[in-house]
Amino acid sequence: MFGLLSLLLLWPAPAPIAQHVVIIGCDGMSPDGVRKAKAPNLKQLMKTGAYTLHARGVMPTSSSPNWASMIMGAGPEQHGVTSNEWQPNKYDFPPAVSGPGGIYPTIYGVLRAQRPAARIAVFHDWWDYARLIEPGVATVIEHAKGAPETTRRAVDYIKKDKPDFTFIHLDHVDHAGHEYGHSTPQYYEAVEEADRLIGEVLLGLKQAGIAGQTIVLITADHGGRGRSHGGNTMPELEIPWILNGSGVAAGKELTTPVNTFDTAATVAHIFGLTPPAVWIARPVLKAFDK
Repeated sequence: MFGLLSLLLLWPAPAPIAQHVVIIGCDGMSPDGVRKAKAPNLKQLMKTGAYTLHARGVMPTSSSPNWASMIMGAGPEQHGVTSNEWQPNKYDFPPAVSGPGGIYPTIYGVLRAQRPAARIAVFHDWWDYARLIEPGVATVIEHAKGAPETTRRAVDYIKKDKPDFTFIHLDHVDHAGHEYGHSTPQYYEAVEEADRLIGEVLLGLKQAGIAGQTIVLITADHGGRGRSHGGNTMPELEIPWILNGSGVAAGKELTTPVNTFDTAATVAHIFGLTPPAVWIARPVLKAFDK
């Protein structure tokens, strides 16, 4: 299905670190929000995992280029997703390499190619997220209305099928930033709601009996300034990156640079996959015990 990757392999794959990976992407959640909101789950994950509140997204600091970079292991210059108007058949310039669906290779496609039986689950609050994924690669991909319903569906599926890789996209923090402004009481309340939903996912992993074999990553696509984002300021560019679980260093603040596209390479590293050479990403090795 993904034969192109056989020509593009980079370094040898490591041994797997964990059996399951869950990424919870909180749209528009800034480091400021994590610091100042009442967020006990996020802070516990930081205390017992590896983290940085100075990870960087890509330019422009809008959603599509950053979600794409996170899962495609590269920046807009390589994958060609330059704005929220991007579509697989509507773009400013083509990707450097095209895989299935005419898009740049994603971590979903890499996992599917190297582990054909893998269960890949995507639950997204933002309806347009799915276009960034190769068609037919996910075992299940669902768009739900609102963060609570998105989380409920994801947790139900985790408890039922114990997927290898789960991605959960929550959109409400970004809505609060646009409606009320970043660094407002309403914005911090939205981060607190995200924290509560993250707690539901963590509980679901325990109820499924896979918490001890799972690595959880909490991150965002961008931050914000005032009621907007997309510019070139640090509050818009910096994002949280919090890793926790089996094999992850405990209580370690990462001081080496972390970029959003490194997420894809880090997931590949966790699963013991060989990444495509067209990725510019590198796994965040400092986050692990070994």
